[in-house]
Amino acid sequence: MSIDAGTAAGRDEHDPLRFFEGKTESVSTVKVLFKRSYETRAIGTGRIENGRLELVQRVERKGHPTQIRRWSIRQVGPGHYAGTMSDAVGPVDIEQVDGRYRFRFRMDGHLSVEQWLTPQPGWRAVENNLTIRRLGIKVGSSDGVIRKLS
Repeated sequence: MSIDAGTAAGRDEHDPLRFFEGKTESVSTVKVLFKRSYETRAIGTGRIENGRLELVQRVERKGHPTQIRRWSIRQVGPGHYAGTMSDAVGPVDIEQVDGRYRFRFRMDGHLSVEQWLTPQPGWRAVENNLTIRRLGIKVGSSDGVIRKLS
Protein backbone atom coordinates (compact mmCIF):
# COMPACT_ATOMS: atom_id res chain seq x y z
CA MET A 1 0.00 0.00 0.00
CA SER A 2 2.59 2.53 -1.02
CA ILE A 3 2.20 5.96 -2.52
CA ASP A 4 5.55 5.54 -4.24
CA ALA A 5 5.33 7.02 -7.74
CA GLY A 6 7.66 4.25 -8.85
CA THR A 7 4.92 1.61 -8.96
CA ALA A 8 4.41 -0.02 -12.34
CA ALA A 9 1.44 2.14 -13.27
CA GLY A 10 2.65 5.17 -11.34
CA ARG A 11 -0.35 4.74 -9.02
CA ASP A 12 -1.56 2.08 -6.65
CA GLU A 13 -5.34 1.96 -6.91
CA HIS A 14 -5.52 0.14 -3.56
CA ASP A 15 -3.52 2.76 -1.72
CA PRO A 16 -5.52 4.10 1.24
CA LEU A 17 -4.41 7.68 0.57
CA ARG A 18 -5.40 7.45 -3.11
CA PHE A 19 -8.88 6.25 -2.07
CA PHE A 20 -9.50 9.78 -0.77
CA GLU A 21 -8.07 11.49 -3.86
CA GLY A 22 -10.90 13.17 -5.77
CA LYS A 23 -14.43 13.19 -4.31
CA THR A 24 -15.76 10.99 -1.52
CA GLU A 25 -19.02 10.87 0.43
CA SER A 26 -19.34 9.64 3.99
CA VAL A 27 -22.71 8.83 5.58
CA SER A 28 -22.76 7.74 9.23
CA THR A 29 -25.06 7.27 12.19
CA VAL A 30 -23.61 8.78 15.36
CA LYS A 31 -24.58 7.58 18.83
CA VAL A 32 -23.59 9.62 21.89
CA LEU A 33 -24.20 8.43 25.45
CA PHE A 34 -27.58 9.69 26.79
CA LYS A 35 -28.50 11.39 23.49
CA ARG A 36 -30.60 10.49 20.48
CA SER A 37 -28.59 9.13 17.54
CA TYR A 38 -28.22 11.28 14.44
CA GLU A 39 -26.91 11.06 10.89
CA THR A 40 -24.02 12.98 9.41
CA ARG A 41 -22.90 13.37 5.83
CA ALA A 42 -19.49 14.56 4.69
CA ILE A 43 -18.38 15.40 1.17
CA GLY A 44 -14.62 15.21 0.82
CA THR A 45 -12.25 16.63 -1.77
CA GLY A 46 -8.76 15.18 -1.64
CA ARG A 47 -5.51 15.63 -3.51
CA ILE A 48 -2.03 14.16 -3.20
CA GLU A 49 0.75 16.75 -2.96
CA ASN A 50 4.37 15.70 -2.43
CA GLY A 51 3.27 12.28 -1.17
CA ARG A 52 0.82 13.79 1.33
CA LEU A 53 -2.97 13.51 1.23
CA GLU A 54 -4.67 16.88 1.70
CA LEU A 55 -8.37 16.23 2.36
CA VAL A 56 -11.09 18.80 3.02
CA GLN A 57 -14.47 17.52 4.19
CA ARG A 58 -17.72 19.49 4.36
CA VAL A 59 -19.58 17.89 7.28
CA GLU A 60 -23.36 18.30 7.41
CA ARG A 61 -25.77 17.50 10.22
CA LYS A 62 -29.43 18.48 10.09
CA GLY A 63 -30.15 21.52 12.26
CA HIS A 64 -26.46 22.41 12.70
CA PRO A 65 -24.10 24.67 10.77
CA THR A 66 -21.87 23.03 8.16
CA GLN A 67 -18.42 22.25 9.52
CA ILE A 68 -15.16 22.07 7.55
CA ARG A 69 -12.72 19.33 8.56
CA ARG A 70 -9.16 19.21 7.18
CA TRP A 71 -6.84 16.19 7.10
CA SER A 72 -3.17 16.07 6.12
CA ILE A 73 -1.76 12.51 6.06
CA ARG A 74 1.49 10.97 4.80
CA GLN A 75 2.98 7.50 4.80
CA VAL A 76 5.81 7.18 7.34
CA GLY A 77 6.60 3.48 6.89
CA PRO A 78 5.16 0.25 5.53
CA GLY A 79 1.51 0.16 6.62
CA HIS A 80 2.00 3.21 8.86
CA TYR A 81 0.69 6.74 8.30
CA ALA A 82 0.71 9.94 10.34
CA GLY A 83 -0.67 13.43 10.09
CA THR A 84 -3.13 15.96 11.39
CA MET A 85 -6.87 16.57 11.43
CA SER A 86 -8.48 19.89 12.33
CA ASP A 87 -10.73 18.37 15.05
CA ALA A 88 -7.87 16.43 16.65
CA VAL A 89 -5.67 17.58 19.51
CA GLY A 90 -2.22 16.39 18.52
CA PRO A 91 -1.23 13.92 15.81
CA VAL A 92 -3.30 11.31 13.99
CA ASP A 93 -1.70 7.86 13.88
CA ILE A 94 -2.85 5.29 11.30
CA GLU A 95 -1.81 1.64 11.11
CA GLN A 96 -2.69 -1.04 8.60
CA VAL A 97 -3.91 -4.10 10.52
CA ASP A 98 -5.00 -7.21 8.59
CA GLY A 99 -6.15 -5.22 5.54
CA ARG A 100 -7.99 -2.63 7.66
CA TYR A 101 -6.83 0.82 8.79
CA ARG A 102 -6.90 1.89 12.44
CA PHE A 103 -6.87 5.62 13.16
CA ARG A 104 -6.06 6.89 16.65
CA PHE A 105 -6.24 10.47 17.83
CA ARG A 106 -7.40 12.68 20.68
CA MET A 107 -10.00 15.44 20.76
CA ASP A 108 -10.90 18.22 23.19
CA GLY A 109 -12.54 17.13 26.43
CA HIS A 110 -10.07 14.30 27.13
CA LEU A 111 -11.62 12.21 24.36
CA SER A 112 -9.70 9.43 22.63
CA VAL A 113 -10.88 8.20 19.25
CA GLU A 114 -10.27 4.89 17.53
CA GLN A 115 -11.58 4.66 13.97
CA TRP A 116 -11.45 1.62 11.70
CA LEU A 117 -11.76 1.79 7.92
CA THR A 118 -12.42 -1.54 6.23
CA PRO A 119 -12.06 -1.50 2.43
CA GLN A 120 -14.87 -3.23 0.54
CA PRO A 121 -14.18 -5.35 -2.57
CA GLY A 122 -13.08 -3.15 -5.48
CA TRP A 123 -12.06 -0.29 -3.18
CA ARG A 124 -15.03 1.91 -4.21
CA ALA A 125 -16.24 2.02 -0.58
CA VAL A 126 -14.92 1.53 2.94
CA GLU A 127 -16.84 0.62 6.07
CA ASN A 128 -16.28 3.28 8.74
CA ASN A 129 -16.53 2.41 12.45
CA LEU A 130 -15.50 4.84 15.16
CA THR A 131 -15.44 4.64 18.96
CA ILE A 132 -15.01 7.62 21.29
CA ARG A 133 -13.83 7.12 24.87
CA ARG A 134 -13.44 9.48 27.79
CA LEU A 135 -11.22 8.30 30.61
CA GLY A 136 -11.44 4.80 29.12
CA ILE A 137 -15.27 4.70 29.08
CA LYS A 138 -17.10 4.47 25.75
CA VAL A 139 -19.18 7.65 25.33
CA GLY A 140 -19.92 7.56 21.61
CA SER A 141 -19.72 5.65 18.37
CA SER A 142 -20.32 6.07 14.68
CA ASP A 143 -20.99 3.51 11.98
CA GLY A 144 -21.24 4.20 8.27
CA VAL A 145 -19.73 3.97 4.85
CA ILE A 146 -17.43 6.17 2.77
CA ARG A 147 -17.92 5.95 -1.01
CA LYS A 148 -15.55 7.08 -3.72
CA LEU A 149 -17.43 9.42 -6.07
CA SER A 150 -14.61 10.27 -8.51
